[in-house]
Amino acid sequence: MDLTHDTGRSGLGGERRLFAARLITGLIQGVALYALYFAGEHGLWPRTQPATFGALALAAGYAPVVVLAGVGRLSPRTLAIWTAAAAVVLALLGWHDVNRRVLESWVQPPFLSFPTMAFGAAALFIAHHLIVPAVRAGRWIAPYADYFDIAWKAGVQLAMSLAFTGAFWLVLHLGAALFKVIGIDALGDLLGQAWFAMPVLCLAFATAVQLTDVRDGLIRGVRTVALMLLSWLTPVMVVLTAGFLAALPFTGLEGLWGTRSATALVLSAAGALIVLINTAYQDGRPDNRPPTALCWTVRAGGVLLVPLVGLAFWGLMLRIGQHGLTPDRIIALACAAVGAVYAAGYLLAAVRRGEWMRPLERTNFAAAVLSVGLILALFSPVLDPARLAVADQVARLERGAVKTDDFDYDFLRFDSGRAGRAALDRLARSDDAEVARLAKAARQRDARDYSDPAERRRRAERVRLHPAPGQTVPAELTAQIDSLADVLNLCGGQEGCTVRPIDLDGDGRDEALVAAPFVVLALARDPGGDWRVAGRYGAGCPSAKSDSLAQALARGVATAPAALPDLVVGGRRLQAQPQIDCDVR
Repeated sequence: MDLTHDTGRSGLGGERRLFAARLITGLIQGVALYALYFAGEHGLWPRTQPATFGALALAAGYAPVVVLAGVGRLSPRTLAIWTAAAAVVLALLGWHDVNRRVLESWVQPPFLSFPTMAFGAAALFIAHHLIVPAVRAGRWIAPYADYFDIAWKAGVQLAMSLAFTGAFWLVLHLGAALFKVIGIDALGDLLGQAWFAMPVLCLAFATAVQLTDVRDGLIRGVRTVALMLLSWLTPVMVVLTAGFLAALPFTGLEGLWGTRSATALVLSAAGALIVLINTAYQDGRPDNRPPTALCWTVRAGGVLLVPLVGLAFWGLMLRIGQHGLTPDRIIALACAAVGAVYAAGYLLAAVRRGEWMRPLERTNFAAAVLSVGLILALFSPVLDPARLAVADQVARLERGAVKTDDFDYDFLRFDSGRAGRAALDRLARSDDAEVARLAKAARQRDARDYSDPAERRRRAERVRLHPAPGQTVPAELTAQIDSLADVLNLCGGQEGCTVRPIDLDGDGRDEALVAAPFVVLALARDPGGDWRVAGRYGAGCPSAKSDSLAQALARGVATAPAALPDLVVGGRRLQAQPQIDCDVR
């Protein structure tokens, strides 16, 4: 069958048929998603079959998008086969996502996890744009220009369709607000109903796909402009990356590893560089070749990918060597593996003589296939990250790499699903009495035990305290950090906290202000020298500036006298909670 041209697009009648097919698909998708949402939210789904719910939810959420994207481009028979295959694979991923977890059915409906939805969407997009060009070309591997043309056009369509859907929803809410002003709440109430919102949003998205599809020249024009603009960001990214790598021998790697997110940061930089290189290369045809200066910049970017991905692997191996595997590290390792394919291929393209960067094409195809394969393996029983992480952590315990009382039993109890629970049950029957006791204690907990000394030590390792300029963090405070639960909770994120010593009560001894983005803790020392939380401050009204409290505290702080004294009433001390004036400067 000849599929070298779009099917079903002949004339106005063909466009109407495509529009009708997409609207029907959108309506069916919206109704199916609402039915599943209603069943899950109201406990109507059989609790003995939560995994089936996950299977249907992922298939209903994504398989119709295959129809929206493929109708008119593939023959009905080919489209039906591909949609059915995609639905089956998506259903299996959704089934495994719910089945591998331990669901408390009275608390949590069997909804899908965010990583499965995000990576499932990525795998579907890549696979669709590997299959469609190949089918249309009648070959297992299509010409690279076809992959480029179809995938980048679809990316622009997807972005514009999502933007249209969001704008449509905002317009409806604006209309609801106008009606509400005159006392009519019906539209606002309607927008708040899931039975209305889900089908309408799916119909809006289907409409946007159709509108962007029939304006083929417009989409190609938008793509051309976007690629041209993005390609000139390549020199900026290359200079920044080169400067970063050149500075590392002088600054050392301690600061990078101290962020505890070095791998994600470096891989993100590598991903941005890969995208920008492709915006400059485009489909590789000589008439699309950029200026000479940009060509040499792209070559430099291909070389710089190697040390970037190498740094990511190094950081991962350090963390895995210190603390073993976790699900997040396994996923990061897979991303780094894909990055290594890009780095090797782009290095070859950059240094090879001949047609400019031509090996990039084979590299992109190989990396796309590998990405789909890894996603399917990671989110299925084949390479389930939770199962692999549990096996590694238990092996570390059994060979003595981690002490019995330092082992994270709560990871098995709360963060690793059925595999973790099964491992915890095995440890509860261990011949080591202490291991069995701690495993049984973890098995009986309903929430993580943050009072456990080992858990506090683990959380203290994640705390980052940054001194304000010209200040230092008191050494005694750092030494006692694992005993301050509020600080552990506030300062363990990526941003950490800013610390500024200051004498708040005028007794000649410094207290310490510890500022997170939206909360400031006041820490004081008791007569024995132990730090404790003496109070807290919060932003009483929204700030006109974007700075967080931690950023503002780094620049300075001033004290103001209390407006109202404490009262003693009936032997009880009452503290005033004054009205906060948002205009105070």
